[in-house]
Amino acid sequence: MERVEIIPESNPNPNDTDPIRKAITAGFFYNCARLQKSSESYTTIKCQQTVHIHPSSSLHKENPKYAVYYELMLTSREFIRQVVEIDDKWLLEVALHYYKKNKIEDAKRKMPKTIKTK
Repeated sequence: MERVEIIPESNPNPNDTDPIRKAITAGFFYNCARLQKSSESYTTIKCQQTVHIHPSSSLHKENPKYAVYYELMLTSREFIRQVVEIDDKWLLEVALHYYKKNKIEDAKRKMPKTIKTK
C-alpha cells in the first residue's frame, strides 16, 4: 500500500464552504439523496429509497436539490439527519467509480423548477 502525503492548506476565503462540503461528499458519497419532483421528499440515488429531511435539521425547509447525509433514522417515516447541501457535479468528481454519469445527468432533467421567493 502506497502512502500519499497531502500538504494541509488553510482556506483563503473563510466564507467559501465548498471545499469543506466537497470533502464531506468525498467521505459520504454513498449517502446521497436527490429532491423528488414533489419537492417534499428525497430519493437516495443508489437504492431509490424515499426519505425526508428530519424536522430538526436546518435544511428542513430549504429543499436543496442534492444532499449528503450522515444518518438515516426510521420512525413513522425514514428521515435523513446531519444533512449537507452538495453540488451534483461533485459526485462525478469524487465517486465516478460509484455513480454513472448518465444517471446523474438524467436526474438533473427530472428536477423540479426552482421557485423564486421574494
